[in-house]
Amino acid sequence: MDFIREINKLKKEKNAIILTHCYQNIEIDEVSNFVGDSLYLSKMAAKTDADIILFAGVYFMAQSAKLLSLNKKVLLPNMDSGCVMADMIDVENLKIFKAKHPNIPVVCYINSTAEVKACCDICCTSSNAIEVVKSLNVPKVLFVPDTYLGSYVQSKLKNVEIITFNGFCPTHLRIRVEDIIKARKEYPDAIILAHPECHQEVVKLADFTGSTKEIMEYAKKSSNKKFVIATEKGVVDRLNRDSKLEGWDKEFILINENIICPNMKKNNLENIYQTLLDEKNEITIDDKIAAKAINCIEKMLNLDIVNA
Repeated sequence: MDFIREINKLKKEKNAIILTHCYQNIEIDEVSNFVGDSLYLSKMAAKTDADIILFAGVYFMAQSAKLLSLNKKVLLPNMDSGCVMADMIDVENLKIFKAKHPNIPVVCYINSTAEVKACCDICCTSSNAIEVVKSLNVPKVLFVPDTYLGSYVQSKLKNVEIITFNGFCPTHLRIRVEDIIKARKEYPDAIILAHPECHQEVVKLADFTGSTKEIMEYAKKSSNKKFVIATEKGVVDRLNRDSKLEGWDKEFILINENIICPNMKKNNLENIYQTLLDEKNEITIDDKIAAKAINCIEKMLNLDIVNA
């Protein structure tokens, strides 16, 4: 079966759009309306008149799309494609964390479930986390679920104490200091770009640290010709493809061949086709939880931060 042709046919018939995160298998881009990081995709989907949103990503991303498009049907190709980091915290663990540190505002990373967002004060992304924390203008902040992104923000904000939950991204933590040292020796003329979900020792050794979007934008705009990318393989795949298509004459090297998110790779053209055909795996969120989670996201969006 020609899945690309059949998926595009279904999209027209059902007034559907497909959102694809940058960590997905690259062939999914062929049927995608938007490709990028998670919040960008949800915001773009909300601006469309689509009846159906299919999110090629992980569960929390599809939830975010639903929160910003409550009147649309949101589908996830594989309901087992969860986020290990997001699953490290649930409402009960969050309540315990908050009880240990009472009366302190909670900032939650977008990489969290709607249920967790509903119990937090404001949301953030890896692009705007520093600005979001600054906007609170308080001496202490609780940060969930990623201790590494929280630690990165702490390194940039000396006048705020950031108390982090002990969550992490297993994929990014596979990037080690030894990988950076090896890359420096093998590619001395390369610029090393890292994601803030990495170990702080890795971040300190990188030339630039930023979100998925920021890494891709930096690489595209830089006059340098060689880059080592310290984040998920999908980013490297897309940069190398775009380099060939656009004639950039740039080389992008994955810091370590093991930097692959297995949950992100659970989506493929076949299960996208079947999900769209049957309109299965619909994302639903309790109305009360949705209202609180939307408020958490909207507080961030209302800050009008450029990279939100």
